[in-house]
Amino acid sequence: MTDNHPEEQEAGRFRAVLHPHRSLSPTGFLVLMVCLGTVSFVTGMAFLLMGAWPVFGFFGLDVLLVYIAFRLNYRSGRAYELIELSPELLSLTQVDPKGRSKRFEFNPFWVRVRCSEEADGRARLRLASHGRELEFGHVLSHDERRAFAVALEGALAAARSGARFRM
Repeated sequence: MTDNHPEEQEAGRFRAVLHPHRSLSPTGFLVLMVCLGTVSFVTGMAFLLMGAWPVFGFFGLDVLLVYIAFRLNYRSGRAYELIELSPELLSLTQVDPKGRSKRFEFNPFWVRVRCSEEADGRARLRLASHGRELEFGHVLSHDERRAFAVALEGALAAARSGARFRM
């Protein structure tokens, strides 16, 4: 998912924050867990009353594992990438789920956006400059990568032309 903030943009400037998509909101997660817990408890009680008491524990274990899986998924959703472009600099900041960040800087006149298609339809998004490439956009879907490549190429063209006219 891309958050592009047009209110912050001036001529030749571009800013986008790339977030991973999460289809289930925190409220939806709570509803899901309550429903799953209720169904598991009621079904587990039926097995307990029939004398199959170990099954009750397995139903509780299932709910716990689903909860842990969703919590890990939400934690990985804290990762994001920040792309900022001005006529003088293109910067890419990658932040992992633990909050550690890496920052990469490029000259807008030399950097190129490359979006390549793999044989299976996947798209790879890279910034290339001086014979080196940096892959980014991991948090985006393949269609979003293609669309973002077009948007960033347009922003780079605008930044390059804006810088030429300022000299």
